[in-house]
Amino acid sequence: MIGAHRRTTELGLIVLAVLVVGGAYTLASLGTEASLPANVIPFLGVIFGLLVGAHLAVRRLAPLADGILLPLAALLNGLGYVWIARLDKDLAALQATWTALGILGFVLTLVFVRRMRDLDTPYTLMIVGVGLLLLPLVPGVGRTINGAKIWVSLGPVSFQPGEFAKIALAISFAAYLVRKREVLSMATFKVGPFSFPEPRDLGPVMLAWGFSLLVMFFEKDLGSSLLFFALFITMVWIATQRATYLALGTVLFSVGALFAWRTFDHVQTRVDVWLDPWQDPSGKGFQVIQGWFSLAAGGVTGKGPGLGQPNLIPAADTDFIFAAIGEELGLLGGSLVLVAFVLMVGAGFRIALTADREFDKLLAAGLSTLLGVQAFIIVGGIT
Repeated sequence: MIGAHRRTTELGLIVLAVLVVGGAYTLASLGTEASLPANVIPFLGVIFGLLVGAHLAVRRLAPLADGILLPLAALLNGLGYVWIARLDKDLAALQATWTALGILGFVLTLVFVRRMRDLDTPYTLMIVGVGLLLLPLVPGVGRTINGAKIWVSLGPVSFQPGEFAKIALAISFAAYLVRKREVLSMATFKVGPFSFPEPRDLGPVMLAWGFSLLVMFFEKDLGSSLLFFALFITMVWIATQRATYLALGTVLFSVGALFAWRTFDHVQTRVDVWLDPWQDPSGKGFQVIQGWFSLAAGGVTGKGPGLGQPNLIPAADTDFIFAAIGEELGLLGGSLVLVAFVLMVGAGFRIALTADREFDKLLAAGLSTLLGVQAFIIVGGIT
């Protein structure tokens, strides 16, 4: 009965998400081309068909799954597509392809991973995650874009393997912490007000710290480095319920980030621009300042879909897409996007709280942390 109610709610919310995305797509097209797009009906049909396929897979294979996650993902992905299409038609076609592949991957996961414990393989997934994360460093494969070496090109296809590595590492961390939870929870010595386990048991924390610094040093990506370390430390804290790890993690990452800021020009530039882009408003700080201007121009209600000037924002179709959305949907629309992220993260933690097995709890909490921290880093970098 509960499962049927959740699935009915899910389907209704999917219909609502498709209508919202379709409305935004139509208004954006009218704003830019002053005519109703000829492909709006096929566009809505394809979106709805893909989502209904995913919904049917959930109904058949995971009937007790949460009922709001899929609609929220559809809404956020759809709005992202609308604004990418608003800026770059070719990139929008690529986004649509990846969306279809993502839904296919979602369905295949439901088919082949019938029990969460099938993923309980910490060391295998750790190797896979680390390998994917270091793949951009392979000569001839990795690409440097905007100073960060996080892209891989395989023939005509370019992607960030770190996005797949995040999922693998989150699963690996969850499986590892289930095995080491009791050891990491035991306090055998104190340093001031803080209690710690045996030094040898702190190895995983130090390893995660060192690994996050390697990402920062060699791939020059401060955001990913912060994301991976925050993921691990948060999961350790959830597993052990010891705030000591949060304090230790904060200190370790701060020390590493300070060293990187003093050592690497690229990291120093990123931090300095984030702190005060007005030091170089027409150069290094131009992107952030343009993002601010766009958000300010949107006001409370926005200029309307298709009526803004997102083309004035560098990288508006990637990391700065929130600024483009804020200009055209205003404070209200931008806030609703953030609320959608908060609801997704909240739903993930609700799943963690109600899960029966420790591995399931930690995995749900880890993936929720991953989504929340990544959204925070990207939006925080703009605002």
